[in-house]
Amino acid sequence: MKKTAELFKILSVDKRIEIIELLKKGTMNVNALAKKIRITQSAVSQHLRVLRAAGFVKDKREGYWINYSLDRQALEKCRQRLNSTCTCGCLPEAKNKKKK
Repeated sequence: MKKTAELFKILSVDKRIEIIELLKKGTMNVNALAKKIRITQSAVSQHLRVLRAAGFVKDKREGYWINYSLDRQALEKCRQRLNSTCTCGCLPEAKNKKKK
């Protein structure tokens, strides 16, 4: 339960969701992310630090720049954990199970 609560806490910040959405399109550095979501580079760095600690984001140094990308396997595990938390019947799988 505690891990799921941590996931909700990490993903409760809208700028982190925006960063994830941008990284779904490809790798980006801090400057590019800051420009796209209109916050400071230091704010982007702080959000990336949290996302990296959670395992959602990977970084790779390429010369002077550090490029960030998504760890899609970690995000898939997160999705599965969050889906298993949903017991309200809003998921198609949950609706099918209730009918049986």
